[in-house]
Amino acid sequence: MNVTRDADAAVAQIAAAIGEPARARMLYCLMAGRARTATELALVAEVTPATASVHLNRLKAERLVRVVAQGKHRYYSIENDRVANLLESLTVVAGVSADDFVPNTPLKLRPSRTCYDHLAGTLGVALHDRLLALGWLATDPSVSADAYAVTDKGAKSLAALGIDVEAERGLRRRFAFACLDWSERRPHLGGAIAAALLRLSFNRRWLAPEPESRAVRVTALGRRELQSRFGVRA
Repeated sequence: MNVTRDADAAVAQIAAAIGEPARARMLYCLMAGRARTATELALVAEVTPATASVHLNRLKAERLVRVVAQGKHRYYSIENDRVANLLESLTVVAGVSADDFVPNTPLKLRPSRTCYDHLAGTLGVALHDRLLALGWLATDPSVSADAYAVTDKGAKSLAALGIDVEAERGLRRRFAFACLDWSERRPHLGGAIAAALLRLSFNRRWLAPEPESRAVRVTALGRRELQSRFGVRA
């Protein structure tokens, strides 16, 4: 068995699954973090329900989406944060070069938005930078080049906010990593810890999701809390 050829074939198969325009539209719709039915995704992809079903079966076979049955409906969502990270990175690759970079992101999405289940946009990048500057996070090359570890200081600070670091570490997903931001072309924080921070921000009403959009709104309370707790101006 030629391992290299097998790896090449696997990469080509996943790329082909993402590369079909209707399937790509479905995937990027699911990047908003909300599960969708096949009927809704058919409308997004501008295909018939029967064709949408074929596309979704392909995406499911390649482990790009997962499906959950609830009552009479089946709801589709992004499989995991690795897939979300891949899609966000592809958006960067598809954009202009870093040398002449001018953000072409819709203005509504640039300040703050979701990237799967974590915070992205200008605010997401700023929070990432502050967590490093505060010493809550440190690079962890023993895991991967883009991985982070939560420091002792960070664990105590996150626990004070109500985030159980060890519980998040035990989840079957990446713990913390640098996720390249679509609009800023710099990293925001991805992984279980980032998802926990976004849930916290929603639960405490620091942030509020915009209906039918990846955009999130910073509340007046959120502006005060982000400034006082993290030194982030929003």
